[in-house]
Amino acid sequence: MEFITANFAPIMFAGLACFLILGFPVAFSLGACGLFFGLLGIELGVFPATILAWLPERLIGIMANDTLLAVPFFTLMGLILERSGMAEDLLDSVGQVFGPLRGGLALAVIFVGALLAATTGVVAASVISMGLISMPIMLRYGYSRPLTSGVIAASGTLAQIIPPSLVLIIMADQLGRSVGDMYKGAFMPAFMLVGLYVLWVVLLAIFKPQAVPALPPEARTLREPNGSAGYPSLVAVLVISALVAWVLESHMADIHSWWEGHLVESVPTDEKVVVAACGGAFVAWLIASANRLTGLGLLSKLAERVTFVLIPPLLLIFLVLGTIFLGVASPTEGGAMGAVGALIMAMLRGRLSWSLLKQALASTTRLASFVMFILIGATMFSMVFQAADGPRWVEHLLADLPGGQVGFLIVVNVMIFFLAFFLDYFELSFIVVPLLAPVAEKLGVDLIWFGVLLAVNMQTSFLHPPFGFALFFLRSVAPEKPYVDPVTGKLMEPVTTMQIYKGAVPFLILQLTMVGILIAFPGLVTGSLDKKVEVNMDAVGAQMLDSLNQDMEEPYGQDEEPQQQEPAPGALPEPQPEGGDASPGAEADDPAKALQDALQQPGNAPAAAGQ
Repeated sequence: MEFITANFAPIMFAGLACFLILGFPVAFSLGACGLFFGLLGIELGVFPATILAWLPERLIGIMANDTLLAVPFFTLMGLILERSGMAEDLLDSVGQVFGPLRGGLALAVIFVGALLAATTGVVAASVISMGLISMPIMLRYGYSRPLTSGVIAASGTLAQIIPPSLVLIIMADQLGRSVGDMYKGAFMPAFMLVGLYVLWVVLLAIFKPQAVPALPPEARTLREPNGSAGYPSLVAVLVISALVAWVLESHMADIHSWWEGHLVESVPTDEKVVVAACGGAFVAWLIASANRLTGLGLLSKLAERVTFVLIPPLLLIFLVLGTIFLGVASPTEGGAMGAVGALIMAMLRGRLSWSLLKQALASTTRLASFVMFILIGATMFSMVFQAADGPRWVEHLLADLPGGQVGFLIVVNVMIFFLAFFLDYFELSFIVVPLLAPVAEKLGVDLIWFGVLLAVNMQTSFLHPPFGFALFFLRSVAPEKPYVDPVTGKLMEPVTTMQIYKGAVPFLILQLTMVGILIAFPGLVTGSLDKKVEVNMDAVGAQMLDSLNQDMEEPYGQDEEPQQQEPAPGALPEPQPEGGDASPGAEADDPAKALQDALQQPGNAPAAAGQ
C-alpha cells in the first residue's frame, strides 16, 4: 500500500491507459478512472474525502463556459454549407479555372479544401465531400491513385488548423487563452501548410507530369461561344478587386477620420486586412451582379460563375473571423453569426429544406454531446489527478529534459505524434494538454505558440496509416470494386487501401516538416499577436513612494514653517498631547514613513519581490 500511495499519480495514469486499451469509450474511461481512483485515494488517505465535493462545482463550470458554445455554432455553419451543395459548386468552378494546368485538379482540391476548412471546420465533412465529388473526376482523367487519395485526405485535414477550427477553440479553452489570439497565431502556419501542399503538387507536375495530367479541352465546359476560355475578364475582375482592397487599406485612417469627425492617425492591421478584403470581394460581386442584370456580357461565363460561387463564402469568412479579430464579437457570437449566415446563403441558393436542417441539427447535436461528455470525463479525471499531485509528477518528468525549451518541445511533439495513432484531437486536448501546459509555461513557452504547435501536430492524427480518421473517411467513399465511368464508359480500377496509405505518407511528412519549422521559428505564430505590455512592479512601488513623499512635503516651502490653522468659529480646540507637539504614534500614522519602513524590510524589498 505504501508503494501505491507514493506513486499514486503514475499508477492512475497507467490505469487510464489500461481502460483505453481495453476499448472502452474515452469519455466513460476518463470518468470511471477518475471516480475509481478518487475513492481509492480517499481510502488510502492520499487526499481528503472533500475532494468529491469539488465535482459539482467543476461540472457547473463546464455548463457555464460560454467559449464552448462556439463549437455547435461553427459545426452547424459548416454542415449547412456543406450539405447545401457549396463544396460541389466550388470544386466544379475552381477545377475549370485550374484545369488547363498540369496538376490543376489537385491544386483545385487544395484550394477548395482550404476554403471548406475556413467555413466548415469539420474534417469528416470536407474529406467525404471532396472524395465523392473530385475523386471520380481525377481518376477519369488519369491522375495517380495514391496522389488523388493523398491530396483529398490532406486537404480535408486543413480544417484542423485553419480558423474557425474546432480544435483551436478547445485548445484555447484548455490553455486559458483567448480564442481570437489562437486564431491569429494559427493563420500564418495554416497558409504555409497550404503552400507546402501546393509546392509538392507543382514538383510532381515538373518531374512526374504523367501523374498529374491537365484537364483535356473537351472537359472544360465553361467556354465562350467563340471557343475561348474567358480568362481575361476573370483576371480583370481580380485586378479591380485587388485595387479596391489596396485603396481601402491605404486610406483606412482617412476613412476613419471622415466617419468619426476627428483625426485618426493609425488603424490596427487586423482591421485594415478585414475591411479591405471585404471591400474587394463585395466590389467583385457587384460587378458580376450588374453584368447579369443588365445583360451587357462584359464578363465571361467562367468569370461570372467563379465570382458568384466564391464571393458568398469568402464574405461569410471575413464577416465571422473579422468580427472576432477586431473584438467586435466573441467567438461564440461569431459562430452564431456564421450559422445564421449559412442558413441565409442556403435559402438564397434554394437549397434549404426541412430535411437538410434536421440532418445538420442532428449531426451538430451528436458532435456537441460527444465533446461535452469527453470534457466531463476529463474534468473528473484531472480533478483527482491534481489532488494526487499529478501535475508535479509530470513537471518533474518533463522539466529537467536536456535542451531546455527546444528539448521539451521535441519530446512533447514526439509523444503527441505517437499518441495520435490511438486518440483523436478532442481526447488529446482534454487529457494531455492540461498536463503539459503548466510545464510549458514554467519553461517560458508562449502558450499560444504551444497550442498552435500541438494543433498542427494533432493534424497528423488524421493521416497516420493505418489509424488515420481521414483515411477511414476516404476509404468509405472511394471505389472498392471495378466500375464503369458514366462519362467515358471505360472500366475503371478500384482504389485500394494501400494506395490510400501510400498517398498519405508524403503529406504526413509535410505536416511534420511544418511542426519542425514552427519549433525553429516561433515568430511565425507570436509575430501576429498583440504585443504584451510589461509592467515593472518595482518601478511602480518606487513611483508610489516618491508621490507620497511629495504630497507630504509640497504644502510647505523649503524656507517656510507650517502655519497654525485657526479653528473655525464655534469649534472645540483640538487636544494637544503632553510633552510636545509630536506624539509617539505620529510616525506610525505617516503613510510615507510606513511604506518606506515596509519596503526596507528584508522580505519586502523591491529586489526580493522581483525575483
